[in-house]
Amino acid sequence: MAKAAAAPYKIEKRKDNRYQVKKRGGGFIGGDEKVKILVDAGLIKTKLAAKPAEEVPAEEAPVAEEASAETE
Repeated sequence: MAKAAAAPYKIEKRKDNRYQVKKRGGGFIGGDEKVKILVDAGLIKTKLAAKPAEEVPAEEAPVAEEASAETE
């Protein structure tokens, strides 16, 4: 039987019911990488930010026409 490869990190639950992710070699993983690991493990749920839609340039022509109509 072959052993499964060990993950390069260890997930631990802290006393305050939050999770910490430790590297196997020592040190902690944090930020976006930690969130991705915990979501993949099914321990937390998060709303991922959607890709921002392309901004549609505002039409400046009608605004210019309104401004010139006010000055007349």
